[in-house]
Amino acid sequence: MNSPTGRPVVRSSEGLTHRNDMDLSCVHAEPPDGGWGWMIALAAFLQSALVFGVIRSFGVFFMEFMVYFGEPSTATSWIASVTVAVLMFASPLASALSTQYGERPMGVIGGFLSGLGLFLASFATSLAQLYLFIGLLTGIGGALIFSPSLALVARYFKRRRALANALVFSGAGISSLAFSPLFQFLVDSYGWRGALLIVSGMAFNLVACGALLRPLPSAGNAALRTAPEQESRWGRLASLFGLSLLYHRPFMIFSGAGVLITAGYFMPFVHLLPHARETGFDEYQAAFLVSAVGIADIAGRIVAGWLANCGPLRLVHHLTLWALLTGVTLLMVPLGHNYALMVTLSICYGFLASAIIPLKFSTLMEIVSTDQIMGAIGLIHLMESFGALSGPPLSGWIRDATGSYTASFQAAGSILIAGSLVLLALPNYLPCLPAASLKPPEDCKEEEALASSHPPSPH
Repeated sequence: MNSPTGRPVVRSSEGLTHRNDMDLSCVHAEPPDGGWGWMIALAAFLQSALVFGVIRSFGVFFMEFMVYFGEPSTATSWIASVTVAVLMFASPLASALSTQYGERPMGVIGGFLSGLGLFLASFATSLAQLYLFIGLLTGIGGALIFSPSLALVARYFKRRRALANALVFSGAGISSLAFSPLFQFLVDSYGWRGALLIVSGMAFNLVACGALLRPLPSAGNAALRTAPEQESRWGRLASLFGLSLLYHRPFMIFSGAGVLITAGYFMPFVHLLPHARETGFDEYQAAFLVSAVGIADIAGRIVAGWLANCGPLRLVHHLTLWALLTGVTLLMVPLGHNYALMVTLSICYGFLASAIIPLKFSTLMEIVSTDQIMGAIGLIHLMESFGALSGPPLSGWIRDATGSYTASFQAAGSILIAGSLVLLALPNYLPCLPAASLKPPEDCKEEEALASSHPPSPH
């Protein structure tokens, strides 16, 4: 319905109120907490398995690349770092494209690019080509896949959001359980080139996952795509990329903590297997450590999601605790001089670290409103890309400088602990306040206005 001035109007409990097109971006359909949302969660689960599961199991190829190209640990570590950094750095662009053109097309294109990057990498003749094919192409594909799927899960679920995110990210744990020994078998049977060729075929299944991303009916996306021509170009870009969040203090504090947590989080996935090999374990014993992390990862995500839904603490408290304990565990990894102790530490690390990513994205909904989630995911991924880019190479540099991975794991644990402590600076951190306590006042008022204009859900 339009007003005499041509502007859209929204009916509320107090009558008709004028709203410009960009204000309509606050209006979203009620999260169904189920229905097709479970298909979205399934697609995101498979995407998590085929994107992050491959990245986390890349330690198998790490040793092969070092031997084949004759490069040091620092240079080889950049492959995984560039992949994760590009995935995160390109997230704001992926969020903007998803807002403009839809989540499903971006998911399909991202799946194709991910498979193509791994396919071309199987023919690489230098590390620079691996940086380009795996790091750039596969990284951009991962960004186009993951930003829209995470935003859709956040929009489809409200009460069960933490549980849904835990199930989504358990895909990485389940795939890590299978992929590490599978990749080792493929490398032994076909060499690293043949193994990468097979892995690329697995990654092309991401195209089908992208086709499942049916967006929830949202007035926000429709309004954004039909913004008035007279709107300034800067205003349009700011809306697409969620740049207003750069002035949101709680979001910036949360992002700063995320940079540190991400830097420490990704270090062990690249260097746990090489550390085990240097300690004296054979390649299959080392590969099983990654599988042990994957087994514990599955259990940890489910337990963390269940605890987050039934405890008195807020999600940000859960995130702080799990990140802190993960850092302490990493400090103890160098003590694993026998295989039984190393397996135990790997299981502890997998169980504790598994909760960080799903809790981080669930906690984000305590800080920003639903209509801001797409831009928030893009921006926080962009900022965390600096942590992902610096973490593994820093760990590799420490190893090259000291001759062992002992100091590398100590650095990873210290960085994670520092990131968890930064979360204490969030406003209203200590009280167990409702989720809206961290959101900007205008967002809370907006949500109250929207709630008053709709009857409460019977569910």
